[in-house]
Amino acid sequence: MTEGASPRLKLGALTALVVGSMIGGGIFSLPQNMAAGAGAGAILIGWAITFVGMLALAFVFQMLASRKPEVSGGVYGYAKAGFGDYMGFNSAWGYWISAWIGNVSYFVVMFSALGFWFPVFGDGNTPTAIICASVVLWCLHFLVLRGVHGAAFINTITTIAKLVPLALFIALIVFAFKVDTFNLEFWGNAKLGSIVDQVKSTMLVTVWVFIGIEGASMFSGRAESMRDVGKATVIGFLLTIALLVAVSVLSLGVMTQPELAALKNPSTAYVLQKAFGSFGANLMNAGLVISVGGALLAWTLLAAEAPYLAGKDGVMPKVFGTVNANDTPAASLWLTNGLIQLFLLITLKSSAGYLALLSLATSMILIPYLLCSGYSWLVAQRGEGYAEGESRGKELGTAILATVYGAWLIYAAGPKYLFLSMVLYAPGLLFYLWAKKEQGQKPFNMIEAVLAAIVVVLGAIAVYMLAAGQIGL
Repeated sequence: MTEGASPRLKLGALTALVVGSMIGGGIFSLPQNMAAGAGAGAILIGWAITFVGMLALAFVFQMLASRKPEVSGGVYGYAKAGFGDYMGFNSAWGYWISAWIGNVSYFVVMFSALGFWFPVFGDGNTPTAIICASVVLWCLHFLVLRGVHGAAFINTITTIAKLVPLALFIALIVFAFKVDTFNLEFWGNAKLGSIVDQVKSTMLVTVWVFIGIEGASMFSGRAESMRDVGKATVIGFLLTIALLVAVSVLSLGVMTQPELAALKNPSTAYVLQKAFGSFGANLMNAGLVISVGGALLAWTLLAAEAPYLAGKDGVMPKVFGTVNANDTPAASLWLTNGLIQLFLLITLKSSAGYLALLSLATSMILIPYLLCSGYSWLVAQRGEGYAEGESRGKELGTAILATVYGAWLIYAAGPKYLFLSMVLYAPGLLFYLWAKKEQGQKPFNMIEAVLAAIVVVLGAIAVYMLAAGQIGL
């Protein structure tokens, strides 16, 4: 069966992919995460900055879907179109690693939440938890093997299901909200530092909660309409930020900043427990399990799609660019879930090392975001896809803003992790050279060769410094 013969994804399914991939377990820990370093005033400023920056990025994906409809594949396709095969490959590679290691964290978090009722699951990395997580992993695997479109439909259902407990949380917190509690130390205290420091601490949190905004664009090649890709990105972003802001800000009217900062996670459970007793804790823990389960499905789809798109274009080995009779990228899916299984087993031995690697891998997705923004800048500047005489000033300004914000996200994530991410980027060179050999093509131009050499050298230096204890994860 060819890709064109399979059912096409419509606006609702694409929007669900955006919301489903962004809303996972993070929103349930947001009250504590935000309050840990900032007061209410700084949190509001942080969300305002995030709204502008991420809205610009959402508009970038919408603009590219409209102006460059012939380019599919989301972060991979745009990076390749703008900066060549090697940068396109790195975008796909970084996105893929970030996606599948992120799924490992979802399994751990989900069974940690189940541990609220079943102590045998502990913190999500006990032998029983890993066995059960492995069963869920391979059930998802065979579900997706039956067809991406069917899995996307189920993702739509789970996305709706995960929004219900969040909507209930917001509705209940509105009734428990107290203005006096919210205004108490509105601008923080001396322990939290200056307003600038507080705002920066909130930005570090918001870097992670919006990963997944590219969900629709990654499936643009399977979409019924490229217009729907852009619409889904913006609709999904607006819905998600409304939920995130409401959850984090309204909680400050139920508990003070120091109280929130001292909570265990998922902190939403303890906020509702304070207001409504054990009913609240049970509701939010159940919501977390549903939410993370839905996010697992969304990210299983996204993780398998990245190597498939790159393999189809010849910048990953061609085996990853194949699909089965149900139009599912089977080889890519087997590799992805095989690695997830391996890392689930690793969490039995070293949860601390795994969490450090997760932070490192998650930062890798920020480079693809920056490349997409940079490509939109080039498209608007060159006037590609515009009618003669059509104004492009607004879209050029948006592209520049998104590019600046993308650079800020990398800075906020920390230069150390950008440096250490070269450890994970460097091995990808072997897959790239393998693919180019299959194609009978020269792998690099001069600039790409220099970039590849820099990645390998930095990766080797990072490995040496890690081994020597000169730098830590």
